[in-house]
Amino acid sequence: MKVIEYGKKNSIVIILLHGGGLSWWNYREVAELLQEKYHVVIPILDGHSESDKAFTSIEDNALEIIDYIDKNFNGSVELIGGLSLGGQILVEILSQRSDICKTAIIESALVIPMKLTHHLVKPMMDISFGLIKQKWFAKLQFKSLRIKSELYDEYYRDTCNITKENMISFLKANSWYIVKENLSNTQAKVFVFVGKKEQSNMIRSAHRLHEMIPDSILEIKKKMYHGDFSINYAKEYADTIIRILKNKDK
Repeated sequence: MKVIEYGKKNSIVIILLHGGGLSWWNYREVAELLQEKYHVVIPILDGHSESDKAFTSIEDNALEIIDYIDKNFNGSVELIGGLSLGGQILVEILSQRSDICKTAIIESALVIPMKLTHHLVKPMMDISFGLIKQKWFAKLQFKSLRIKSELYDEYYRDTCNITKENMISFLKANSWYIVKENLSNTQAKVFVFVGKKEQSNMIRSAHRLHEMIPDSILEIKKKMYHGDFSINYAKEYADTIIRILKNKDK
């Protein structure tokens, strides 16, 4: 597994798991804001541009990250955050290892399976995959994601580097992830964030996670869409992490 690292290696460790179809630059601005005080690690998820493995499942990627934490950080880190597909992988990590981190930030993680979307992923990819490298199509896709414009070049470059097989694999996994009951055993203090302008199933998923995880905190971010918080409001996201960790020590 390839990772991008920021900050001092002997400081508090924060791991951030990027969204599906994106890459480490999803959290670059956040990492730059945190690097003075923390050691920030951003794994490149399986099947994505610059990754060293094909995507197989959310469960497998979670195991790989747990193994990385075991080998490099003695089995536990201070905080893990994850967006969308990265948020689902984080949920799975918390389900598989209750003591993997002290704090978790789950942003826009779908945990209510979408049967129709799941079945349409492959036929839609069969039709549209050839268009991904067309800049006019990529710009339309990028605009629909509402990501700040300065990230377009990296988005276009990395999307073009994802194989059709990997794209289908992680999109199908994303639409059909089933949360495990073991999640309720997590020892982490969990914060669940979702945008008020996201799709209803994403908001329902946030409520379900909040209900499953004892003492978790749910916040619905007003005026925000999918991925807005960590990508477009990076300073607010970084400030939230700093505040959470500061308050934890009191």
